Amino acid sequence: MPVDKDTDKYIKYWIGSAEHDFEVAESLFENARYDWCLFIAHLVLEKIMKALYVQHVNDFPPRTHDLIRISEMIGLDINEDTMEFLDSVNTFNISTRYPDEKLRFYKLCTKEFAEENFNRIKEIRDWLLKKICQ
Repeated sequence: MPVDKDTDKYIKYWIGSAEHDFEVAESLFENARYDWCLFIAHLVLEKIMKALYVQHVNDFPPRTHDLIRISEMIGLDINEDTMEFLDSVNTFNISTRYPDEKLRFYKLCTKEFAEENFNRIKEIRDWLLKKICQ
């Protein structure tokens, strides 16, 4: 179902939601909630990609959290290193949702691990935002 005349409205919705989540992720990082920071940071990228999907495909985005799949659906030109990183960011989404993964992910999320990954996510976020309405 194309979104046509409402395209701008849906793009603004996804970007606004991503910006809200970005502020939450920053707050979580500042409060040493590193596992949840990375979970929310995944959502930030997902929502910006969904805005790009609306922009490029003129339709509602797919109901998926898979960053690789969404990036392929919108034809993002992503190098292999970034694609591998996005694949690892996908695990942040899964690892906080399922009890058997949660504790292992929590232990992995040291300040250094979270800072390195969150900084990279911020770089990708900025890159994606520049692509909106180009």
